[in-house]
Amino acid sequence: MAGSESSIYKSCLVFSLTANLFFGVNLYVGRRAAWKRSSDEVDTRGSLSWSGRAAAEAESAAAEECSGHGRAYLDGMVVDGRPVCECNTCYGGPDCSLFLPSCSANADGGDPLFLEPFWKQHAESSAVVVAGWHRMSYSFSDYTFLSRELESLLRKLHSQVGNAVTDGKHIVFGVGSAQLLNAAVHALSPDNSSHPASVVASIPYYQLYQMQTEFFDSAGCSFQGDAARWKNATNTTGDIIEFVTAPNNPDGLLNEAVLHGPNVKTIYDRAYYWPHFTGIPSPVDEDLSIFTISKLTGHAGSRFGWALIRDEDVYQRMNWYVQVNTMGVSRDTQLRALKLLKVLIEDGGREIFEFGYKMMTKRWDRLRKTMSVTNRFSLQKIPPENCTFFQKVREPTPAYAWVKCEREEDRNCIEILNAAKILGRGGSVFHDDERYVRLSLIRSDDDFDDLISRLERLASGEDGAKTI
Repeated sequence: MAGSESSIYKSCLVFSLTANLFFGVNLYVGRRAAWKRSSDEVDTRGSLSWSGRAAAEAESAAAEECSGHGRAYLDGMVVDGRPVCECNTCYGGPDCSLFLPSCSANADGGDPLFLEPFWKQHAESSAVVVAGWHRMSYSFSDYTFLSRELESLLRKLHSQVGNAVTDGKHIVFGVGSAQLLNAAVHALSPDNSSHPASVVASIPYYQLYQMQTEFFDSAGCSFQGDAARWKNATNTTGDIIEFVTAPNNPDGLLNEAVLHGPNVKTIYDRAYYWPHFTGIPSPVDEDLSIFTISKLTGHAGSRFGWALIRDEDVYQRMNWYVQVNTMGVSRDTQLRALKLLKVLIEDGGREIFEFGYKMMTKRWDRLRKTMSVTNRFSLQKIPPENCTFFQKVREPTPAYAWVKCEREEDRNCIEILNAAKILGRGGSVFHDDERYVRLSLIRSDDDFDDLISRLERLASGEDGAKTI
């Protein structure tokens, strides 16, 4: 009996010691784990609290539907704690549901809002949350004004799309392509003002070339108009700087340089050289090419462009121009461009270019069908193009319709369209005949629908249109 009690006592003692050890260890480990978990949650909440509130604020603005005919912005007006809807052209009211029938269809500006639905579909992957202390310095850590990661993504994108060779090229960022256009003129102009360079472009040409050259009034250059006038010139004493826009603004043609020779320097404006606007027959390998995110992703308001430059001296002069002019491009803009390019590069640009090309194809089909019922107007003719990106021969889908009034009495085409409540840009703006008008096809769906509606009335009402 005593031996049995002793055995039981020993068993209880071992169990008690084991249990105490087990619970003691678990209590210690549990407390440490709980402390660590609590600490992590505090750190996590602390690091995400500001971004969470910022995201909620952005979501609140994005949640305003504005009847599908407008949008609310984080930096827009606020009434009663809610962001106010900013309505599309020809729409009004608090929620943009009111159509304004007397309004003119806006086909004037080049706002690339046709890509807005794409970015709404990619709201999460393209969103940027910026801390208040983000990039407060004038420069990056390497004392430059250029994000090396963004530069790397640009090179990768060009390689994926196959529209430009970047090997052996320097890259300069600009506040949109607009800043880079004049930076290039400055870089290619002689220091000796006794022989200023002549800046030229082929008619019809983008008006900014002349406007900037004359506005900045540099002693090293002057705008001299149509490049064709200089083709057979033999008495030129200074350099010639030719702007070549391909695809061209306004007519969408893949222009080539008109002038050649030892005293000719060429600036290629490649803003529209992307697969949603034109076939990409081959990657361009030019001495100086300028691109912009405006027509690539549609973010014209971000003001970001870049130049591919072969020559070291030209690169240094352009880079110095941008540094003196604006001390580089906004670091916030570079961050947004970086985020957008990451979305594109994920699938080699396939999704955005297929989306854009499909959208532009539908718009051109509707426009051609509308114009086919009348001989009063004609559209530019661009031959089908081989596109290495889509690996097929495709119809061109330029950003603009270059419309010509064909009737003898319709000498001023913009007046005809304005009277029909259609806003466009007259041919004289591009130094061409006033029988031409540029109509933008890249604005919002509302803008395009209004344009087609106005054109249908104008095209079908031939008799009534004579009195316009």
